[in-house]
Amino acid sequence: MKTNFGTLIAVALVVILAVVGSASFYTVGQNQQALVLRLGEAIQGRALVTTPGLHVKVPFIETVTLLDRRILDLETPKQEVLASDNNRIEVDAFLRYRIVDALRFYQTVNSIQRANNQLGSVLSSALRRVLGEATMVQIIREGRSTLMVSIRDLVNTEAARLGVEVIDVRIRRADLPKQISDRVFDRMRTERAREAAEFRAQGAETAQRIRAKSDRDVVVLRATAQREADQTRGEGDSERNRIFAEAYNKDPNFFAFYRSMQAYETGLKSADTRMILSPTSEFFRFFGQPSGIRPQGQQGGTGGSVTDAPRTGPQAAAKTTAKED
Repeated sequence: MKTNFGTLIAVALVVILAVVGSASFYTVGQNQQALVLRLGEAIQGRALVTTPGLHVKVPFIETVTLLDRRILDLETPKQEVLASDNNRIEVDAFLRYRIVDALRFYQTVNSIQRANNQLGSVLSSALRRVLGEATMVQIIREGRSTLMVSIRDLVNTEAARLGVEVIDVRIRRADLPKQISDRVFDRMRTERAREAAEFRAQGAETAQRIRAKSDRDVVVLRATAQREADQTRGEGDSERNRIFAEAYNKDPNFFAFYRSMQAYETGLKSADTRMILSPTSEFFRFFGQPSGIRPQGQQGGTGGSVTDAPRTGPQAAAKTTAKED
């Protein structure tokens, strides 16, 4: 019995030593910092431990709270902001922060989750305040970097009481709400369509003006060419008549013979020609007398007869009533 009792005591001592030993040591990681509290109060000179490795504490009296030393991210949900020019903008932002005062952080929020909740509210308020004083153009294009610095400084003022420091604030995206975007796009589409119609109308007007000028130039060119052609033709006819007149004056008999030959060629075609003429007609004066001068008693006869004129080709059904040339 004594042996069993001694064994139980030894086991109990080992368990007690193990529990006390485990409560006397703690480990700090590379990305952690430890806040050591004695009965809930910070220990002067050794409350914050940042050296990685194994450390000793008084068991059951001192407690250790491990905090993150890394830069932490906080993303806020998309929210709608009213700009100074009364344009509603949906803003998606995030911030990066780190714990710089572990004791104050522990006393105020005590956890990352609670710190994120408070910083998210502070960031939303700062976004509305800063962006509400800026125009849509400044938020989207011109002054975004300056606005982000102003938001970071404003959030840092509130974050200092939590024991954290905001390193950076970024506006990830700033867009118009979907309904407003649709209306803006429709207005832009309508404006572009109006400009396109205006350009088309101007092009059609220019084309019509060029076409009208071309048509006018064509009419003028044709009229000028016709006038010059008529003038040239008239000058040619005048020259021809002059030459004929000179030829007639040089030899009237030959000219009369030449004109009669032209009349025969014109009046007596290749087909059979039936003509009703006076036998003493001047049209045939060169048939009987090569000189074209008839005897005194045969000139100027008016009696008519039907005669077959000389045929110069196959028979045909055409009849021609010829007058004296």
